Amino acid sequence: MPEGDTVWRACKRLNQALGGQELARTDFRVPTLATTDLSGRTMLEVVARGKHLLMRLSGGVTIHSHFRMDGSWHLYRPGEKWRGGASHQIRAVLETASWTAVGYRLPVLDLVATDAEDTVVGHLGPDLLAPDFDRSQAIANLEAEPDRTISEALLDQRNLAGIGNFYRTEVCFLLGLHPWRPVSSVDVAAAVDLSRRLLKANLRNGTQVSTGVDRNGQRTWVFERAGKPCRRCRTTISTAMIGRAPQERISYWCPACQPEADPGPD
Repeated sequence: MPEGDTVWRACKRLNQALGGQELARTDFRVPTLATTDLSGRTMLEVVARGKHLLMRLSGGVTIHSHFRMDGSWHLYRPGEKWRGGASHQIRAVLETASWTAVGYRLPVLDLVATDAEDTVVGHLGPDLLAPDFDRSQAIANLEAEPDRTISEALLDQRNLAGIGNFYRTEVCFLLGLHPWRPVSSVDVAAAVDLSRRLLKANLRNGTQVSTGVDRNGQRTWVFERAGKPCRRCRTTISTAMIGRAPQERISYWCPACQPEADPGPD
């Protein structure tokens, strides 16, 4: 599932392959860009901003995309078979002399002036994977709505950017937080710090792991484990939808390890 770490890794691969290279051909397969031709421009850099991917080109143009649930960019050498999905799922093709980047199932794909990137990413809170991550601002953003559930607050990209459903679910488990606990009853700094540590650790793993065990079926504590026993206490994992449409998401938790109320000191 694409989250901040997924986009960061994609940006790194794309930047290594395309950075500094001239585009020999472009093919956009979305109605708003169908007649756009960016051939001849140089790919200056590819950067991540939360879950957004920004391809900055010469001439002050940026290709902006967002993966949402199942979008992706794939890289192929000339003549290599494309394996990212059916042809009707392709939204963009960017060719250089050495590489072809193919964007599959991209629900968001548009062009913006590079000096106007804030029109598409300016609403985002501090990026958890940015070298200059503003921890104090992220904490302040979360604490600004003390009655909001911690699950909704962590998932809101306006508070801090990069967390998706996997990370917010696993962070809540690891901190013993029921998904409906209000922010006012949570150690917000601990939630921010753990979120950043997990995302940064998974940059090296290449997979999304919260248990420390990178094997199939053992990577998560509660995420996508509804009806299965908790790895800690064997209580059956619960699941329910949380949030308001269109931001409603499924949540997983252990009723014993993540009690509804703060148990307080022993």
